[in-house]
Amino acid sequence: MPDADRSGMPPAAPPAEPDAVSASAEPGSEFDDFAEFAGLADDSAVQARAYVTAVTEVASGSSPDIAIPLLLLATAQLLLAGSRLGAVQDVVLDERYEPDPGPDADVEPLRDNLANLFEGIDDYADLVDPVTQAELTKGSLSNDMTEICLALAHGLSHYDAGRRVEALWWWQFSYLSTWGERAAASLRVLQSIIAHLRLDADEDVVADAEFDALHP
Repeated sequence: MPDADRSGMPPAAPPAEPDAVSASAEPGSEFDDFAEFAGLADDSAVQARAYVTAVTEVASGSSPDIAIPLLLLATAQLLLAGSRLGAVQDVVLDERYEPDPGPDADVEPLRDNLANLFEGIDDYADLVDPVTQAELTKGSLSNDMTEICLALAHGLSHYDAGRRVEALWWWQFSYLSTWGERAAASLRVLQSIIAHLRLDADEDVVADAEFDALHP
């Protein structure tokens, strides 16, 4: 992604110094000093990297039998980290412009592999916005997970370059604007898939199991 003006204006300034930061937190809140910003950035980086790794490994087809449970766990853990970003005060950096972390990774192979993995269950019914616009639309697990990975990897580029708080700003902003919503939607779908796999058993199989249980 190119340099981003945090106000939405076209970029026109040099990159910011690493970790230049202020916060809108109240005294005694989670972000009283730089160390706490950096600590949350470190925790968020661990969760971001874990999710990207899990999705990449599952998309490779290495563990098809446990793909859905693994993705359910990875998504739930990511949302736990994201909820912390959403609960704290806004991260506000001193510099107006986001430094350019370089070109984003090519995620199309990941998207294609996920689409193959989810063939037949990839598309799902979604809402445009459950609060302001309860209009049905179509969602896609493969698109959701690819876009989440892209957003997380963008933040990891800042983090790995030593711009920890810049990464934190990006993860918080993108959680609220994109990947938080997509992760929440995909978690609901993954849970639904597992529920159907576990509960939608063949009636004859269930009857045989009940008979065996009652007549040992």
